[in-house]
Amino acid sequence: MKSYVSDHQLIKEFVDGNPAAMDILISRHKQKVFNYLKFTVQDEMLAEDLFQDTFVKVINSLRNGNYIDEGRFVSWVMRIAHNLAIDHFRKGKNYKEVSHMQGEYDLFNDSKLSAKSIDDVRSKEQVLDEVKNIVKILPEEQRAIVIMRLYLDMSFKEIAELTNVSINTALGRMRYALINLRTIAEEKKLDLTY
Repeated sequence: MKSYVSDHQLIKEFVDGNPAAMDILISRHKQKVFNYLKFTVQDEMLAEDLFQDTFVKVINSLRNGNYIDEGRFVSWVMRIAHNLAIDHFRKGKNYKEVSHMQGEYDLFNDSKLSAKSIDDVRSKEQVLDEVKNIVKILPEEQRAIVIMRLYLDMSFKEIAELTNVSINTALGRMRYALINLRTIAEEKKLDLTY
């Protein structure tokens, strides 16, 4: 049985001429990077294209010696994916808001709801829809933090590295986002309990 090989070792092996090492790296981090892109762009085909573009850039950067290994390979890859998504939106000027997922899995209709009564399910769905609509109103930086933290389950450290800010800044943005969410809910007289 083969023991776990670190990202650092796989990067070294790839740079030294072993292409199979990149296959392992891609396989290891594919789900996280792809899910981030899919949630960000709300289009599975586009997410696949951006995912491939991300790893083409990763491969080229590694081959050209443009990566300094500080033990944060996946954060570096996520940053590349993030920048490619932003570039896509800037080119098309068609930034999509958070909405129901169009794919096979719908964040707002989790299978855990099936054990509850129909009224409970409707109530929860209504609350989630209201929260989703309030999140759309937040300033872009706060909206991004909420999406990454609550919907993509990223740590504040990962968010800070991805958005190129300090952890304290990421925490502050989340705090302000929650304050704004409460304020907007109160202004709209929304009952966010179920």
